[in-house]
Amino acid sequence: MAFGGKRRVSNRDLVGYGASPPDARWPGGARVAVQFVINYEEGAENSVLNGDERSEGFLSEMVGAATHPARAMAMESLYEYGSRAGFWRLHRIFTERAAPVTVFGVAKAMEANPQAVAAMQAAGWEIASHGLRWIDYQSVPEEVERAHIAEAITLHTRLTGERPLGWYQGRTSPNTARLVAEEGGFVYDADSYADDVPYHAPSGQLIVPYTLDANDMKFVALNGFTAPDQFFAYLRDTFEQLRAEGGRMMSIGLHGRIAGKPARAAAVARFLDHVIASGDAWIARRIDIARHWLEVHPA
Repeated sequence: MAFGGKRRVSNRDLVGYGASPPDARWPGGARVAVQFVINYEEGAENSVLNGDERSEGFLSEMVGAATHPARAMAMESLYEYGSRAGFWRLHRIFTERAAPVTVFGVAKAMEANPQAVAAMQAAGWEIASHGLRWIDYQSVPEEVERAHIAEAITLHTRLTGERPLGWYQGRTSPNTARLVAEEGGFVYDADSYADDVPYHAPSGQLIVPYTLDANDMKFVALNGFTAPDQFFAYLRDTFEQLRAEGGRMMSIGLHGRIAGKPARAAAVARFLDHVIASGDAWIARRIDIARHWLEVHPA
């Protein structure tokens, strides 16, 4: 009951699969489907150069940075590290091991670095849409967000030669999931952290959940990791727990400007080698996991 005695009807699902998640039946009898995401956002963040009112203050080495109604040169350069150096370090780690990756690519960021887009494609990585801009859509008017979704698809298609099949806005609004479902054409939506396996939303849209804990963003949070060994240990223990349970999916979130730093990249490489050596993992792109789930567990 809501305050005042009026009943509020909720569209939240707090039950999910309950005590008995479905059998994932991952290919090759794998115990865990492991999915690495590289978020490509650099150049699409808040900046007066992009017509925004204030500079970016989120997800950088300057934790809790103030925003300014002018250019913030230190913040800009921290983001630039991601596209200039960090992305390429992560690219080498994954391509040297022939490990598949999904990129959450912000359309305006990809537009600013065609070389990075070409490298993603040459590696056979999936490029899912991370929206038009790397900004907070919480209070953006619905009609503006709808237009941004459409523009993101158009620009993404022009840059890559094909429309995105996966979507992850990241900084969502209350309207995002509905607008994405209404737009259509997406095999999956990743704007959820609600489960360890995919599930079908009431709209019929397949949801392939993402993660904010097995994510390098914890390096730039007040309650997060302070050393690469902590990151490695957390990823390893997450993997081993899911491996013991079986039939689960593990997402790992990375950013060029964060995990692309040398010491953190070394932790990523150690974890990737641990997963490969286990023999129990299906390392896959997110689109491959989505298609598998739709085949094994259709809506």
